[in-house]
Amino acid sequence: RVLERLLSEGVHEVACTPHLNASRALDVVIEEYAALRTELQRLAPEGMRLAAGFEIMLDRPGCPLNRPGLTLGGSRAVLVEFPRSGLPAESTAELLRIRASGLVPVIAHPERYRGVSLALVREWREVGVVIQGDALMLLSSGEMAQLARAMLEGGVYDILASDNHGDRRSLATVRLWLKELGGEAHGALLTEENPRRVLADEAMLPVPPLRRERSMWQRLKEMLRGR
Repeated sequence: RVLERLLSEGVHEVACTPHLNASRALDVVIEEYAALRTELQRLAPEGMRLAAGFEIMLDRPGCPLNRPGLTLGGSRAVLVEFPRSGLPAESTAELLRIRASGLVPVIAHPERYRGVSLALVREWREVGVVIQGDALMLLSSGEMAQLARAMLEGGVYDILASDNHGDRRSLATVRLWLKELGGEAHGALLTEENPRRVLADEAMLPVPPLRRERSMWQRLKEMLRGR
């Protein structure tokens, strides 16, 4: 049902990324996940493709992640995340280590991490990290949501993801919101072109800062009142 709904909203490829701790990356049985994904692909609606991958928690520094089957769709990109309890002091060094191993770290939802800042995210980008935001965080409230909108305004997001866990989360509402802000081209870059480039091992296209006449929060409230 989730795949059918996503397809109706214009999504044609989904990266399947079950959670995995880096300290257990050598223990996971890749073949079992591949078999599950093959069965899901058989049941998926026509026109929907499923890509392999994991969302890897960097629970311990120095763990090797260049095992076949851990990356996104067989590319060099590997989706990683930090504990929400707080960023480790060596976060940049760990991402640089992964980059030096021949992989491209894609850091998931940086706006959620305690201790993160716009300056730190820019530092990660400078060492070759792809920045993936949680799309629906842009439509939320609180400090994390404010940081997410600041990151969008600052042009530091490379891609946006639905972070769907078998629920109703999607990219459709955010795409509509961006269009309302005059950022339709931003939406195409963040949810179509750059995600395609991640899976194809191609360089990210820069996503320019999103300029706006009125505050994003004001436009969001207006859109929600119109529902």
